[in-house]
Amino acid sequence: MPSTARSALPRLSSATLDRLPRDVDRPAAAVRRAGVGIVHLGLGAFHRAHQAVFTDAAMATAGGNWATVGVSMRSAATRDALVPQDGLYTVLEQSAAGDRAQVIGGLREILVAPEDPAAVIDRLAAPATRIVSLTVTEKGYGGDPATGRLDTATPAIAADLDVLARPAKAESTALPRTALGLMTAGLARRRAAGAPAPAMMSCDNLPANGETFARLLTAFAREIDPGLADWLAETAAFPSTMVDRIVPATTDALRARTADILGLEDAWPVATEPFNQWVVEDRFPLGRPAWDAVGARLVDDVAPWEAMKLRLLNGSHSLMAYLGQLAGLETIADCMAEPALARLVRAMMDKEVTPTLATPPGADVEGYKDALIERFANPALRHRTAQIAQDGSQKLPQRLLAPIRQRLAAGARFDRLALGVAAWIAYAGGVGDPAGSRTVDDPLAERFAAARAAAGGDPRALLQEFLAIEPVFGPDLPRNGAFVETVGGRLDRLARDGARSTIGA
Repeated sequence: MPSTARSALPRLSSATLDRLPRDVDRPAAAVRRAGVGIVHLGLGAFHRAHQAVFTDAAMATAGGNWATVGVSMRSAATRDALVPQDGLYTVLEQSAAGDRAQVIGGLREILVAPEDPAAVIDRLAAPATRIVSLTVTEKGYGGDPATGRLDTATPAIAADLDVLARPAKAESTALPRTALGLMTAGLARRRAAGAPAPAMMSCDNLPANGETFARLLTAFAREIDPGLADWLAETAAFPSTMVDRIVPATTDALRARTADILGLEDAWPVATEPFNQWVVEDRFPLGRPAWDAVGARLVDDVAPWEAMKLRLLNGSHSLMAYLGQLAGLETIADCMAEPALARLVRAMMDKEVTPTLATPPGADVEGYKDALIERFANPALRHRTAQIAQDGSQKLPQRLLAPIRQRLAAGARFDRLALGVAAWIAYAGGVGDPAGSRTVDDPLAERFAAARAAAGGDPRALLQEFLAIEPVFGPDLPRNGAFVETVGGRLDRLARDGARSTIGA
């Protein structure tokens, strides 16, 4: 069926499931009849292609009331696309071998936090909610990336603290909007009702994401009610996780391709790769889906798995994203098609990142790196460097700066990691963009613009302006001569010779 016929197709929904082709996987009956057990904050493409897939499979295998209420933290677009589809959507696994389509059925309700925070709080407080999971990105937790502490000066966090400190009001304008604010309000109601806290599971790329989430949520709650904070510290479970699947943003081309496969219109499918990995600390006092029966790894300690993924996969993504943006390369596959850049990525993994890792029990680090190179080169995934380049100030501390600190402590070289940092500074600081046409999507974008203006085109002045951004570099790295000179030398080269020449060198 040609893509041009998409607008005339029936819509994917419960009423049209029986029209799907035989080779499209559809939700099992156990999934469609399951009651709600999970509230998920941050209903983006990644959650829908990762945790939701595991949860559907777990319910199909072992049953249980583990359907999800998804909460969009910003836009109503996902809700508006999926409610007419009864929450159904397609996960399209794409590879050079072809496409495989699966319809996910465990999304039972969709809420939009800015529109109806009261409904979100109701769901968080409901006794049926046994797990709250989050993919709200690194910036959604209100933490300082360099120190890990709650940043109460962040406007959204400050506003929610102010709202929750007031006497309760009925109108929605007096309710919180951030993940921490909504969670605090819901947990306060559970505590008041004598109900236990749900397991609270971050699935974002944060170091020790469970511990980090616990620390930030407890610090936020303490600003409002020390008793609530003590209750959380004493009773709540915050399992850490490591999530690994490449999920590009949804495009109209993907919608058209999905329509061709389904013979139905899906307004918001997600594309992904065949690879899918999830490592989870097994800390769920109120129960959990049978994720371990469908491929997830339940462990006592996620930390070594998390470091391996953050530094090898995400660190390599950041290196390619910023060099790719500077070199005019649109996708990660485009980056891997450049032999010099592909060699650079592998050399960073082997020579500078792997020595900083504590190998997890049962892990094959060399095999994982081989698989990453193959995954990065997947021509079917249009994973844009511009998408990965977003929010670099929140990502660099754990992806590149953490292994650099270890290399510095060991007296070891970190030339390729330093090039990644320099490429980020060049990208965010406007190097090679004299017209100022580059759009930098980052919470600190205004700070970057000021740094660029103050530097006046001098790379070393730009370096000093960026090193003064303590939430990124902390107080230690700007005072470390080896770090400053190594990053500075690469920034000089990027400014003088351009990205392609620097990569080749």
